[in-house]
Amino acid sequence: MKTDDLITMLATGAGAVEAPPAAQRYALAIGWGAAGASLLMLLVLQVRHDLAQALLLPMFWVKVGFVASLAAASLFAALRLSRPGAALDRVPVALGLPVLGIWAIAAFTLIEAEPLERSRLFFGDTWKSCPLLIAMLSVPVFAAVLHTMKGLAPTRPRLAGFAAGLLSGSVAAVVYCLHCPEMGAPFIGFWYLLGTLIPAGVGAVLGNSILRW
Repeated sequence: MKTDDLITMLATGAGAVEAPPAAQRYALAIGWGAAGASLLMLLVLQVRHDLAQALLLPMFWVKVGFVASLAAASLFAALRLSRPGAALDRVPVALGLPVLGIWAIAAFTLIEAEPLERSRLFFGDTWKSCPLLIAMLSVPVFAAVLHTMKGLAPTRPRLAGFAAGLLSGSVAAVVYCLHCPEMGAPFIGFWYLLGTLIPAGVGAVLGNSILRW
């Protein structure tokens, strides 16, 4: 814009074009990131062959509910950390409730199980690959969310990066549910959570440099 045009605009009282609200920008980033994660899952992992049967099982929806709730709580944290001076007192509670919920179910499951079954319930068949695959699927979400957060006003870059990574990992975990055959609450409460914490840790490290003003 030329200087004369700017002076004319200010003189006539023309207002600035408002940017979309933060929630709308995050929704768009999550949508594109989830689409990228889904495409990556289809190309590399594929959907589990018995998904139609799995959809009828309560534990499938417990698994989806856990990571979806964690994603919602992480989005709440990301929105707060994207605004200077926003209160963070409810963020730990929001993040802790989904985790405590799945851990309570996991503890009850382990108590009720036979001693020889407890190890299988915790490790399942895919404990070595599960966290890494969730982290892999989080990459497109992480890129989109971090780009959105950088365009806002985070004043605590490490915490903001952690929230962005946790949000990315949680969204990726929702997508991963369509592939993963594991249904045990102890497995989900530990290995799924670990998978979401990998991008969260990366976000905390990168946030200090990428999100700093």
